[in-house]
Amino acid sequence: MNKKFLAIDGNSIINRAFYGVRPLTTSDGRNTNAIYGFINMILKQKEKINPDYGVVAFDMHAPTFRHKSYSQYKSGRKPMPDELFEQLAPCKEVCSVLGFNVVEVQGFEADDILGTCSEICKKNNDMCYLLTGDRDSFQLINSNTNVLYASKNDTILYDNAKIHDDYGVEPIELIEVKALMGDSSDNIPGVAGIGEKTALKIISNCKSIDELYRDVDAIDASASVKQKLKLGKDSAVMSRFLAEIVKNVPFDTSEQALLYHGIDREALRKFLNDFELKSLIARLLPPKQDVQSNVQGSLFDDTPNINAYKPPVVQTITDLHSLENKTVFAAISPETNTVYALCESVYYKLCKGESCFSEFFSCQSIKKVFYDSKQASLWLLNNGYELNGLDFDILLGGYVANSHSGDENPYSLLYGPEYTGVDLQNHEQKNCAVLDALSRQYENLKNTLVANNQQQLYYEIELPLAKALAKMEYYGFKVDKQKLLSFSQELTQKINKLEQQIYALAGTQFNLNSPKQLSEILFEKMQLPAKKKTKSGYSTDAETLEFLRPFSPIIDYILNYRLLAKLKSTYADGLLACLDENCRIHTYFKQALTQTGRLSSTEPNLQNIPIRTAEGRELRKFFIPENSDYVLIDADYSQIELRILAALSNDKNMTDAFLSGEDVHTTTASKVFGVEPNRVTSELRKKAKAVNFGVVYGIGEYSLSQDIGVSVKEAAQYIKDYFSKFPQVESYLAMSVETARQTGYVCTAFGRRRYIPELRASNKNTQNFGKRVAMNTPIQGTAADIIKIAMVNVDKELEKQKLNARLILQVHDELIIEASKKDAQKAMEILVNQMQKAAKFSVPLQVSVGMGDSWDEAHG
Repeated sequence: MNKKFLAIDGNSIINRAFYGVRPLTTSDGRNTNAIYGFINMILKQKEKINPDYGVVAFDMHAPTFRHKSYSQYKSGRKPMPDELFEQLAPCKEVCSVLGFNVVEVQGFEADDILGTCSEICKKNNDMCYLLTGDRDSFQLINSNTNVLYASKNDTILYDNAKIHDDYGVEPIELIEVKALMGDSSDNIPGVAGIGEKTALKIISNCKSIDELYRDVDAIDASASVKQKLKLGKDSAVMSRFLAEIVKNVPFDTSEQALLYHGIDREALRKFLNDFELKSLIARLLPPKQDVQSNVQGSLFDDTPNINAYKPPVVQTITDLHSLENKTVFAAISPETNTVYALCESVYYKLCKGESCFSEFFSCQSIKKVFYDSKQASLWLLNNGYELNGLDFDILLGGYVANSHSGDENPYSLLYGPEYTGVDLQNHEQKNCAVLDALSRQYENLKNTLVANNQQQLYYEIELPLAKALAKMEYYGFKVDKQKLLSFSQELTQKINKLEQQIYALAGTQFNLNSPKQLSEILFEKMQLPAKKKTKSGYSTDAETLEFLRPFSPIIDYILNYRLLAKLKSTYADGLLACLDENCRIHTYFKQALTQTGRLSSTEPNLQNIPIRTAEGRELRKFFIPENSDYVLIDADYSQIELRILAALSNDKNMTDAFLSGEDVHTTTASKVFGVEPNRVTSELRKKAKAVNFGVVYGIGEYSLSQDIGVSVKEAAQYIKDYFSKFPQVESYLAMSVETARQTGYVCTAFGRRRYIPELRASNKNTQNFGKRVAMNTPIQGTAADIIKIAMVNVDKELEKQKLNARLILQVHDELIIEASKKDAQKAMEILVNQMQKAAKFSVPLQVSVGMGDSWDEAHG
């Protein structure tokens, strides 16, 4: 083999990108998800292969020789969605910027261009890699050609051996297989009644349709199959012609026309800026050369010069006065217990234990900028220091400016080889690259926050919250280890008993955790009615099992088994594995993840502990205070989202219900179902509650009917009656959707934005999702902002009053404090007061509070 050729099916990869990446748009509404995915997919394979030649082939909007031979070829295909079509031209443009030659030839398809590239490599004994999401190209595989198949989840390399393993035929014989089975996506008819399995069996023996039709009666097949083959001979011959990729498309195949040219970095920067793909800029492009940049080469240069990288001179900090009242970009290297700093183009370092180390972090007048200040604060707390003088957090700045990515932008995007141009294994060089990256994003993010009017959200909520969360992660939550161990053992006994009951009803033992084996028991052995089928067989998911409840008592046992098995593995045993030496659990709060602003808890997820079952509630009993001198205080917002809905919509009926102290669900039941409040039953209140919260989440009549067990017609009438009684709620929700259509985003009461490109989609389901998001985000997001404000203020007030009390957990609308009994009453007053006055609305916030010797007892 001499050289490597990367040939890309442009239309196929754009399609994969469009449907594989969630909707993304620019600030002026241009769709970019296909462009984003297209660039990522191409560069990923370009980096792996490092090609000498590069071509991206595209179809042309004109009939091909196949259409002229068979007018129904590819008929019935849905037209390309407008959201995808508008991205086609930019994708073609960026191919050249990425160094590839764009080829499109009238009368031929992209597949044919790939086939021609494959043939060129075969003649020159070069290696050809075909990047495509279309299996048609499998027929081109040979000793000189492999296919990089872009599936939904990954890119899989197909060679001769894999084709043989997967299909049992040679790659070129796949043309014959398609001649028999046809292809519905291309409207290739094949032979009526012959599917893939039969076609593969026939061709594995006959090798070609020519051989097959020499003597159909001689093949190993049923009389029915032979008859179908005889009747379909003409169709098979035509289908073979349509299925075969040609290898002699007329285009410039000179070496110069096919050479891969390397990335035009400045053109790519301009392109990515135009389409606002800032995450790709940070990841793919090194910084421009100026006084702060030490990078002289890049992986994306035509001739990268790794040796040209010149490490910066790093000075040891000896005098902190020179850093006071200046912006200092800081990064902690836990591996070496060293802090690195960048101030006015000068790099510094300071090692743990040196005289200035503690003073550097405690000094309020040194304005520090971190990538992730929460992680920095936590490391410092664990090492006996405290972070003061925090000026900015790049991670949180990016999150507030645009939470659409739902991504915490890992450090690798800042100091990986894609950014710096060199693989920095040295801790010092790596951290200097981080500082360089921070300095470049700092001003831009600050300006964006000002332009978006998000200074309050950032500086008064998110930035101080990071420090409060670090303290919560540091303190953790005490667990009664012995009781949790006993609970785990009890669950084991219950699970074993359920297993035996299930085996008795099934009449055999099997692997309960195998969906395939469970499916065989339920639908083949016991002959229960199957509901829905997946690729691997009939589904045994929760919805299916609920449907099967009336048909056999085994279903109740299986559902209970699953519930207890999850409680044991995920929670009982999972929590035991997370305990530190003091039996405390330190959950990790993801502050920059959700698009609504909600916090997320992980490792372990304490926000997800089940409370609707007796066994689940039992878990809360094992969360306890530090010792007998402490108690837990638990405060929970009461119906906060409905109160926010009433306030934001200014609906008089809903507002009056809250102001008068009425139970809002009873009020809703009275108005919607037309009964006096004193005649509202618990069942009617339950339905009204489902309607109340359903409306907040933009629920449809079908979903509501499923939730409350009524017909779709009845559910539709409930929603209609609800809006007739609360008309301003309906107007407000409609206004939220319209605002999102016009601006591209919705806002919480505190300026948090959520961009909703789904509203511009042509797909109705995607549009409807966007509508629900537009209705719900201002409400749910405002609730998230409010509890964050409360956390910041509670933390500050507890510290200000020097109480022996600390916040240790947040779960949705609930906050938990661990306090000494001496300070418990005062801490409880602070908690309630700060939660209730976190926001001033026309409908006041209400908080229920409790105190106890366990989480369960305090929650009440």
